[in-house]
Amino acid sequence: MFSIILLVIQLTVTIVIGVYFLRQLREQKRTEPAVRSHSSRELEKLNRLRAIRLSEPLAERVRPSAFSEVIGQEDGIRSLKAILCGANPQHVIIYGPPGVGKTCAARLVLEAARESEGTPFRKDAPFVEVDATCVRFDERAIADPLIGSVHDPIYQGAGPLGTQGVPQPKPGAVTKAHGGVLFLDEIGELHPVQMNKLLKVLEDRKVMLESAYYDPDDTAVPRHIHEIFRCGLPADFRLIGATTRSPSEISPALRSRCMEIYFRALTAEEIADVAEGAAGRAGYAMDRREAQTIGRYAECGRDAVNIVQMCAGLAQMEGRREITAEDVCWVVQSGHYAVRPPQQADTASRVGCVHGLAVYGSHQGALLEIEAVVTPGEGRVTVTGIVEEEELGQEGHRMRRKSTARGSAENVRTLLDDMGYPLGQRNLHINFPGGAPVDGPSAGAAMTLVALSAITGRPVDGNCAVTGEISVQGNIKAVGGVPSKVEAAKLAGLSRVFVPADNLAETAHISGIEVIPASTLREVMAGMLLPAAEDAPDQMPLRTPAEPLPAAAQGELLLPVVTASAAGGK
Repeated sequence: MFSIILLVIQLTVTIVIGVYFLRQLREQKRTEPAVRSHSSRELEKLNRLRAIRLSEPLAERVRPSAFSEVIGQEDGIRSLKAILCGANPQHVIIYGPPGVGKTCAARLVLEAARESEGTPFRKDAPFVEVDATCVRFDERAIADPLIGSVHDPIYQGAGPLGTQGVPQPKPGAVTKAHGGVLFLDEIGELHPVQMNKLLKVLEDRKVMLESAYYDPDDTAVPRHIHEIFRCGLPADFRLIGATTRSPSEISPALRSRCMEIYFRALTAEEIADVAEGAAGRAGYAMDRREAQTIGRYAECGRDAVNIVQMCAGLAQMEGRREITAEDVCWVVQSGHYAVRPPQQADTASRVGCVHGLAVYGSHQGALLEIEAVVTPGEGRVTVTGIVEEEELGQEGHRMRRKSTARGSAENVRTLLDDMGYPLGQRNLHINFPGGAPVDGPSAGAAMTLVALSAITGRPVDGNCAVTGEISVQGNIKAVGGVPSKVEAAKLAGLSRVFVPADNLAETAHISGIEVIPASTLREVMAGMLLPAAEDAPDQMPLRTPAEPLPAAAQGELLLPVVTASAAGGK
C-alpha cells in the first residue's frame, strides 16, 4: 500500500514538472518570432541611421597626416622619434598647451616606429587613445575601462557563465594596447587611485585581477579564465601621456618612469600658416593678411581652424568662395577672442627700462618690460605689477605660495649698498607693467640692472635682455626655463641675451641670437649699461655732500662699454 502511494506521488510530480516545462517550451516558441521580428526592426533602423552621414568637420579634414603638416613642433617630434623609434622605446610624457599637435604627432611617430629597423613594434601595433578626464571607475572594481575589471556572477548581465558562478575578466585599455602605444590624454587629470594602478601595470607589464568568486579548483571555470587569474592579462605597451599641466603638477613616481619632452606654443605666424592651410582645404581663398589677423587672435591651431570654419560659413551664406577681412573681424568680435600682445620689443635704449625674461604655463617664454624710477624719500624699495600670492594645487590639496619678488628687491637694496649706491634719502620704485608672470628670483639680475640705470642715469641697451638670480654678493645664479626665455627674446627681435653661465649649455641648440654667459653682475653691467647722454638731466646725488663716494663706486660709474664678444669672454 505504501509503495502504491509513493508511486502516485512520483507520477504526480513528474506530470507537474512535465507540464511546466511544456508550457515554458511553448512560451519560448511563441516569443522567438517576436524577438526575431523586433531584432529585425532594430537592425533595419540601425542601418538607416548608418546611411545618414554629415560632411566631414573641417577640424578632421585638416588633421595632419605627415610630420611636415605638424607646424612648429620640429624639436618635439624629433625627441619623440628618438624615444620611440629605436630598439628600446621608452614611456614618455608630452608637455604642451592645447591644440598644438600632441595627439597627431604621437600617431605619426608610432607609424614611423613600425617601419623602423630593429623596432619591437609590429606592423599591426595598436594605438589606443584614452582621455583621462573621461575615465570613470568603480572603487569595488566592478568597472574599470583603463586597467580592466572582473564581472562577478552576482551582477546583472553575467550571462551563461554567471549562472554557473564563474567570474569573467574584462580587459581594459592597457591590455587592448598590448604590443603598441597607449596614448593617455590629459594624464595629469587621472585619479590618484587609477594612477597607482597604472604605475603597477607599467612595472609588471601585466594586469593581475582578483575575485572572491574565483575558485582555482572549480572545474566549471573555463581554462582561459584560469589562465588569466593565474598569470594576469598581458599589458606590455609604451605609454605616451599628454598634459597641459606643468611638470611639478605631475606625479613624481610617474615622471621617474617616463622620458619628458615639450611641445611649445605656436607663434602668431605659425598659427597664420595653420589658418591659411585650413582655408585651402575647406575650398576657400584667403589673403595672407587675413590669416595673420587670425594668428594675432587665436591661441592655438585649433582656435584658428574654428575661426576659419566660421568665416567659411559666412562666405557660403553670401555665395562667396573667398574669406574677407570683414568675415574675420566679425568672427573674432562675436567670439570674444582676445588679441595676443605683440611680441616685438622696443629696442630703444632708455634710462630705467630693461628687458627681463620669464617663463609661464607650459614652458612658454615671455619678455618683460621692467622699469624703475628714483624719487625723493626715505630709502624704500617698492615692487609693483606682479602677483603677491597665488594658490596652487587641485581640489582637496591646495597650497599658497608667496611671491619672492620682495625678497629679490631686498637683495637689490643690499647689493646697491655694497656697490656704493645706497638709496639714502631716495625711494626706488620697480614696476612690471601689465602684470608680469614672474616669481621673483629669475628677475633679480634685471631688477638690479634697472635700478642702477635709474640711479646713475645710464641707459640700458634696448637690444639686450637678461635673466638670472642675483645674490647679495653680486653673483648670478642659474634659473629655470632658460631655453624658452632665449626663444622669447629671439622672437621679440632682440640681438643679445645674458644668461647665467651655469645655464649656457641649455642654449647650445638655439641660433639666430647671441647668448652671452655671465657669472657676476659686473659682466652684465659692462655689456648692457651705456654711457649717460651729455644732455641727460642731472640725476639725484648718490650721497650727501658730507659722504664722499667710494673710489670703487666712482670707477663703477665710468665702466667702459664693451662689445658683446668681449662680455661673453669674461
